[in-house]
Amino acid sequence: MPLLAEPDLIVNADGSVYHLCMKPQDLADIVIVVGDPNRVKEISEHFTHIDHRAGNREFISATGYYHGKRITALSTGIGTDNCDIVMHELDALANFDLKTRVQKPAHRTLSIIRIGTSGSIQPDVPIGSFGLSTHAVGLDNLLHFYKGSADIIDQELTAAFAAHADWPVNLSRPYFIKGSDKLVDKFRPFSIPGITVTAPGFYGPQGRFLRLPLTDPDMIRKLQSFRYKDQRIINFEMETSALYGLGALMGFEMVTVCALIANRATGQYLADHKQVVRGLINLVLETIVPA
Repeated sequence: MPLLAEPDLIVNADGSVYHLCMKPQDLADIVIVVGDPNRVKEISEHFTHIDHRAGNREFISATGYYHGKRITALSTGIGTDNCDIVMHELDALANFDLKTRVQKPAHRTLSIIRIGTSGSIQPDVPIGSFGLSTHAVGLDNLLHFYKGSADIIDQELTAAFAAHADWPVNLSRPYFIKGSDKLVDKFRPFSIPGITVTAPGFYGPQGRFLRLPLTDPDMIRKLQSFRYKDQRIINFEMETSALYGLGALMGFEMVTVCALIANRATGQYLADHKQVVRGLINLVLETIVPA
């Protein structure tokens, strides 16, 4: 493999990757990613021993042991653009020699689990439950920048949705990406499976109207009514399409499980949702590494 130029793979003076400020030895094979930096502390409080901590901007990390298994907890911040940074720097830590700037001959596979908060769009998917992303539909444009994306996108599902939603030509084409069957199956016993919409914003891209008119005021209804075989869309968030898409291209195992703290169909919002998120953290840890 060719030597990567310094502007392409930036390594800090201490040997850590540019944004995450982590070194290869700081990274476990199991990575739990969260949007909120404060949740890294909530996860790492369960660790019996911590051998790494780092923080830079919204990227906070802690690596330690849970029931004897080494796990990294890492915050991404909000949005697919941040996930682009996180996924590439995790791949650099796992699969590149940062001193020689050359890809390692043996591929290292990471198992990456996103714990998030999200809003349900189906009236029968209640707040306080957990949504399991069997697929993500990206309304962002990130994956289209990478060669090979057409091979991992579910083209039939994408075409069916674009036709159903009469997708506006001035918006980037949505894309559907499947999560890891291996990881998805682990979390089915306590979650509601379905397709997750990843939006490139919190307000207009998720159909919220405050003062600025929406291009497609009917978008929520179109998402709610979409069916393809036995699949339907159940929730909105802002990261999973990037994680699933880049993870598939990089050869990683990916899954997202979200605490559903709002319901767009019923108008409900769970203002005090911290306990629900803590419960999800406990369930994810016990599922990954049973006692």
